Amino acid sequence: MNNKELAEKILALVGGRKNVKSVAHCATRLRIITNDKEEINVEGIESLDKVKGSFYNSGQYQIILGTGLVNKVYDEFAPLVENTGSQASADSQEDQKMTFQSAIRIFGDVFVPIIPVLVATGLFMGLRGLVTQEAILGLIGLSPSDIPQQFLLFTQILTDTAFAFLPALVAWSTFRIFGGTPILGIVLGLMLVSSVLPNAYAVGQQAAEPLVFFGFIKVVGYQGSVLPAFVTGIIGSKIERALKRKIPDSLDLIITPFLTLLLGLIIALFFIGPVFHEVELGVLHVVEALLTLPFGIGGLIY
Repeated sequence: MNNKELAEKILALVGGRKNVKSVAHCATRLRIITNDKEEINVEGIESLDKVKGSFYNSGQYQIILGTGLVNKVYDEFAPLVENTGSQASADSQEDQKMTFQSAIRIFGDVFVPIIPVLVATGLFMGLRGLVTQEAILGLIGLSPSDIPQQFLLFTQILTDTAFAFLPALVAWSTFRIFGGTPILGIVLGLMLVSSVLPNAYAVGQQAAEPLVFFGFIKVVGYQGSVLPAFVTGIIGSKIERALKRKIPDSLDLIITPFLTLLLGLIIALFFIGPVFHEVELGVLHVVEALLTLPFGIGGLIY
């Protein structure tokens, strides 16, 4: 059974297209929100080749397929229910009662697609650290000063890019989950790390000064930040969806992206960014304080 046939079988056994509200996936599971839980043929699904099990949790029917395979099956499954679309996915999330568990699930849905990039970047960092170690270089008769500058710049591209543009990745994924247009999420996230803004790392090292608006709002870039981009993605996608309901179809292509990016950036830079940047700093200080506790107690709590 190929992946397309598997997707078609799963769709039939969950009650068909009419019973699927939305579909998403995490690292190992296909996650389906259905209209009627009773229409799901659990035994039939679990007997399918390549299916490793299933369970119902937090309003989702989750089918365990495994890493790699779940992405391929999702790519075949999503077009079969495309009329439900991302809009339906976002609406179903809003219709459900928001609990701590569902909030964690949504947060996970946003970050699961980004994990492979962060893992790859971490491996690049480890590899760079290994090959530039003096002890390792000494084995082949070299020292750190013998490493070509061009090689270091090349490795810096591999290790720094994902974290420098992390807000763009987070905003893209958040727009996708909450029913917005992902490309608008990417652009809005890139605006948060625009070269026009003072670099967050440079400001942190007191090598640059933040921009000050209205005499008291300090604005910097949000390189490496997560929460500002996440909240910006949620609000930006809601702005876009609200505009789509109000703006005539003939003007939608021009006006909706224009107002989404304009309003999204204003809210992000002057409200969300400063507030949630302070929240991130507060969390950082709490973790630092925990790690100073004796006997490893802080590390255990963390």
